[in-house]
Amino acid sequence: MASGGSRNRSGPATDPRSGRSDARGLKFVALPREGFTGKAPEFPLPGLSDREAVVWAELWRTPQAAAWAAELWRVRIVAQYARWSVRAEAVDCPATVLGQVHRLADQIGLTPAGLKENGWALAADEVKEKRETKPANGSQPAPKRRLRAVNGG
Repeated sequence: MASGGSRNRSGPATDPRSGRSDARGLKFVALPREGFTGKAPEFPLPGLSDREAVVWAELWRTPQAAAWAAELWRVRIVAQYARWSVRAEAVDCPATVLGQVHRLADQIGLTPAGLKENGWALAADEVKEKRETKPANGSQPAPKRRLRAVNGG
């Protein structure tokens, strides 16, 4: 049984905007919220099933795929995740397979703990935020309170 040392789910979540993170030099890599738009690599494992091909294509549209494309050594692990996750879809799937799928999901950053462990964060959608604050009719919003002159002051 493991003892001591850091674990990816221990303690409060790391805040990349905190002073402590700055002091430690911790910076998260921003992943594109809209997902990866590049081409998926070929499936590296033998015997690709139809369902595995669908899962493979879906995985390569996630934001994490942008990081995988930059780190090609992860492609095989992503393929193993695709294969195991298809096996986990079976009704009679043993718990050991589910555990393997979850462990691989952490490794490739598909879980919140995996994102943290890999030093990744989803980029803020600044365009959407500005769009939501802009009035629909295009006019400026009325000020909440107008300035007033103060007598005797």
